[in-house]
Amino acid sequence: MFRQSTYFYGWSEMMKKNNTILVACIAFLIGYILRQQQEEKQLIKPEKVLKSVKERYQKKYEVSGSWIYMKPEPFEKNDLQYDVYHGGITKHTNGQYIPYEFYIDAHTGTILEMFPQHK
Repeated sequence: MFRQSTYFYGWSEMMKKNNTILVACIAFLIGYILRQQQEEKQLIKPEKVLKSVKERYQKKYEVSGSWIYMKPEPFEKNDLQYDVYHGGITKHTNGQYIPYEFYIDAHTGTILEMFPQHK
């Protein structure tokens, strides 16, 4: 009889350790998934977006000025909804300064639209 109770005591302790490990693994997995979802929802900082646009265009043109609205706004293109930053740059091309506006996805940094400003 003594052996049997010792066996069950050891089994009980082993199950407690296994349960603790299982709970820790599940908690880690839930934390990881929540962090991934949080990162997907975060917006790119507008300063970083503007710097990226300027760097892209400075490879081909001289960029003499730039601006960006700091708050994202809703934007629809091809029946899809985006949160975008609205900004602009001034390019120096063929002896002229030409202002361009752009809409850029606030989550991915993808330029959705770029066009010359109306005069």
